Amino acid sequence: MKRLLPFIIILIVLAVAVGSAWYATRTTPGSTTVVNQPSPASPNQPASTARPAPLVGLPGAEPAHTLGAANAPAHIEEFGDFQCPPCGMLHPILEKMHEEFGDKLRVTFREYPLPGHNHAVAAASAAEAAGMQKKFWEMHAHIYEHQADWKNRYDVAPIFEGYAKQIGLDVERWKRDLSSEQVAQRIFLDSRRGQSMGVKGTPTAFLNGREVPFETLMAPDKLRAVIQNEINASGSR
Repeated sequence: MKRLLPFIIILIVLAVAVGSAWYATRTTPGSTTVVNQPSPASPNQPASTARPAPLVGLPGAEPAHTLGAANAPAHIEEFGDFQCPPCGMLHPILEKMHEEFGDKLRVTFREYPLPGHNHAVAAASAAEAAGMQKKFWEMHAHIYEHQADWKNRYDVAPIFEGYAKQIGLDVERWKRDLSSEQVAQRIFLDSRRGQSMGVKGTPTAFLNGREVPFETLMAPDKLRAVIQNEINASGSR
């Protein structure tokens, strides 16, 4: 029972805080929720063109999982669920952006497993346990790139263990870390941060603290343009 306690805590917190809002807004399997939609302007009042202030939110897990320079002028913070199909589609897009922009772009991944995905917490735990051996991004890539192989399986434990072997982890240590309080706490803190920033579905991403519309996030050309705009605004070349 003690080994299951971290997972029970995560599931209760997420189900209470996220569940009702997520189910109320989700329309089709694998779809995303785009939050903080502005209300339509009335006929007699034009829509505001003011740029929204960056969101700060509560702290997430530290150290965060990041790629790129800490002082990069553009920072994308993604809240993702490993079992979410659009998150799997976003994975190569963000990889491409990181490759193109280099140290001008920092990418952060935050855990946000949704209560409707039966393997989401297990996948998040597998990635976080790999992170204990400084191989989070390797496990992150394996889980997303092989999402179709495990998302509908009854038992994902042997599949994720296979990934742990493939990326060269100390598998016995990884198995111990899976159900550790440290892993559970990281998932909880990331999810709490997302809730404090209004996240209700995945993938949700913020560029320098401002939410990126889903249609922009999933379109490489549009995403590239908004990233470049942030870099230009900072005065970087």
